[in-house]
Amino acid sequence: MSPTSYQLLHPAISNNSLKPKRTYFFYSVWGVQIYTNFVSAIQIIYFILENNHKAGFVNIIGNPNAGKSTLMNALLGEKLSIVTPKAQTTRHRIMGILNGDDYQIVYSDTPGVLDPKYKLHEGMMKTVGTALIDADLIMLVVDASDKAPLHKATLEKIQKTEVPVFVVLNKFDLVGNDGSNAVFEVYKELLPNARIFPVSALEKIYVKELLAEIIAILPASPPYFPKDELSDRTQRFFVAEIVREKIFMNYDREIPYSCEVMVEEYIDEPEIARIRVLIITERESQKRILIGHQGGSLKRVGTQARKDMESFVGKKVFLQMFVKVDENWRNDLGRLKSFGYWES
Repeated sequence: MSPTSYQLLHPAISNNSLKPKRTYFFYSVWGVQIYTNFVSAIQIIYFILENNHKAGFVNIIGNPNAGKSTLMNALLGEKLSIVTPKAQTTRHRIMGILNGDDYQIVYSDTPGVLDPKYKLHEGMMKTVGTALIDADLIMLVVDASDKAPLHKATLEKIQKTEVPVFVVLNKFDLVGNDGSNAVFEVYKELLPNARIFPVSALEKIYVKELLAEIIAILPASPPYFPKDELSDRTQRFFVAEIVREKIFMNYDREIPYSCEVMVEEYIDEPEIARIRVLIITERESQKRILIGHQGGSLKRVGTQARKDMESFVGKKVFLQMFVKVDENWRNDLGRLKSFGYWES
């Protein structure tokens, strides 16, 4: 990703919102809500007929660490979702929008499915449940090298859905033909109506072929979002996610899972972005580990995060980071709502 790719390719991204300055309207066409700058439903229908345009929501579901975020990034051609080797890195539902002349794909990267242990997990799984309902295509990502079965309740919901399903056998290159064929047969029996595709998201093997199949199945529709948008998330959100990614990369055991990151201040000046970030953890002992000896651990995280932020915003970044203890935040409904994990 080039240092200014988000700015050059997607100028609608701003500090406050990714929504453009143009005026857009909501319409219901054939039972579907459309977000568009067309002034009438008749114009929408003419647009579809004249331009042969397709658009739809492709929701990505799967076990933790199956490669869902890596796959969405590969399909988008941009690093939008953070990626680490640890499970449960993704906590929010993140939309990534891919635009072509005659199509728009709205991907949703979702948290890995699990049985909740905290209110945080319950909020995460609510987004997964919604993603199983509001899709034009469900893309179930399976780690072909992982013998763990798919989350039972999620599998049962997918088996009952009337939404088209693609099963993506990710990391097939790690198990060879025999291993891939064995997993193929398992999911052919579990989901007989689904189409199954071997892919390596990391190595980008068969990603273009998968994209062509996704486009082919999209329904006729005008774009749901302006064509210059990459996501529905704000720039502040992605800045916080960059910090959280570095925490996952630099700490082990419970530390990454006990942390939440929020941007307290974002001042966008012509030559520099001044950003103040608060890292929230649950215990004083965790705070000490995060900071490290003479602040060395936190400084390392800050240096790595600042470099990625500068690539993301296309300018210099002055980053300040602080650590605060907030006991039991993962079970505090009020705090979770303020972090965006539960609807208010």
